[in-house]
This record gives sequence, C-alpha cells and structure tokens, in this order.
Amino acid sequence: MESNNVDYKQIITEIIKKQIVILGPQIAILKARGVEGLKVSDEGEVISVEGPGQIILQKLIDEYVLLSGEIVKNAVNSIFEKYPSIKKH
Repeated sequence: MESNNVDYKQIITEIIKKQIVILGPQIAILKARGVEGLKVSDEGEVISVEGPGQIILQKLIDEYVLLSGEIVKNAVNSIFEKYPSIKKH
C-alpha cells in the first residue's frame, strides 16, 4: 500500500471515533466493518487497511454520510485539515 498507510489508519480511526460520539459505538463500528478492506477493533481503532487507502477512506465516509448527511461531512472536513497529504474526493 502507499507510504502514507499510517496516515490513512490514523485519519480513518479519527473518523470512526468521531462517529462513535455522533452515532453510538454499535452503529459506527458496524458501518466501518462493512467497508471491504477495513479491519476495526471493538474500540473503533483501525487494525488494518487492505487495499487503496483513499478508496477505503471514501467508502467509509460514504457509509456515514448515508446515515447522517451533512453532520458527517462537517465532522470529516475538520479531521481532513490535520492530514494535508491525504486528498478527499
């Protein structure tokens, strides 16, 4: 995978943890585990990202946006500011 695999694991973990606060742990983790190539612990920590990080990241965001729309977009945008090397679609 890309050299910024660690960044993807960190940003995806942050997104999941923010969604745990918004949606609750069961729904947030269940949705994350539904993304192919993403392995997540019961606490919302990313265990592994298998495949293109950017695609997995986008699929995760899409899952959460389907549930709660603009709330997710706003939460995710603030996290992306911390990771300038990662581009959002």
